[in-house]
Amino acid sequence: MSVLVTGGAGFIGSHIVDRLPEYFERVIVLDNLSSGRIENIRHHFGKKYFSLVRADLKFFDMDWVKFFNVDTVFHYAANPEVRVSVLEPRTHFEENLLATFNVLEACRKNDVSCIVFASTSTVYGDAQTIPTPEQYYPLEPISVYGCCKLACENLLTTYSKLYGIKALILRYANVIGPRSAHGVIFDFINKLKTCPKVLEILGDGTQKKSYIHVKDAVDATVHLYRNFKSSKSNYSIYNVGNEDWITVKDIADIILKEMGLSNIEYHFSPATEDGRGWLGDVKFMLLDISKLKSTGWMPSMNSEQAVKDTVKYLSLIHI
Repeated sequence: MSVLVTGGAGFIGSHIVDRLPEYFERVIVLDNLSSGRIENIRHHFGKKYFSLVRADLKFFDMDWVKFFNVDTVFHYAANPEVRVSVLEPRTHFEENLLATFNVLEACRKNDVSCIVFASTSTVYGDAQTIPTPEQYYPLEPISVYGCCKLACENLLTTYSKLYGIKALILRYANVIGPRSAHGVIFDFINKLKTCPKVLEILGDGTQKKSYIHVKDAVDATVHLYRNFKSSKSNYSIYNVGNEDWITVKDIADIILKEMGLSNIEYHFSPATEDGRGWLGDVKFMLLDISKLKSTGWMPSMNSEQAVKDTVKYLSLIHI
């Protein structure tokens, strides 16, 4: 069996690639390398099970699916920058929604049996129920990024109903850890290495969200895929996150402690009257992971532990 990982040179995608040789004879990475890094997958080069296809999903081409006789697709190619989606909405329409449509068309025309899709907690918008369960309604994203991801979810469920493609949709909380190249921890460390006296914090610092370590996120993904693949369900949706949350200011405090820094002045820079970091920023996010836990899976690290582990890794590398 062959599996295709779109965005397989990216942050989460590359960690997915590391796990899949246990379950598939061939692992094909498809990436345009616009944000993915060769370094993330270089250790697979030369292995019999591994292939890399450099292609852009904005342009429809199904040859790679047919050529490798792909049975399952892990669709992790996307532009993850929420702030970019507000400033350049067309970018997210093309790189998230259009790309997903092209992947689904390739799956439909080449009899791919199953697709795993990386969705996001931002589809819930400013949820009034916290922790937020999968059945929460109405889904009202406040960013173009969240809107496009929700539209992708609707495409997947429709293709599942019409064409019988099994679709596993995973709504991730904030995923952090080695190889991450964006997000609050990456930004804070980068700022501190540039100016170790003042730290600009987007928002008022009270934004509170859940974080999950990439190792836990991938472990949950593989666990859910194996359960789902053998189930009779045509599609399923799961929250993938942690049971706790942490404020942006708390993250800044952890980073300073882990990096051995002191006497740092915080400069808060809210973009909205209620203290968000940018337009489209969900200020409070905590997912209800009861459904995930009911399958027998639990995260190994809480949000604080995941932040500490990520800081230790990122602070030692050149950003």
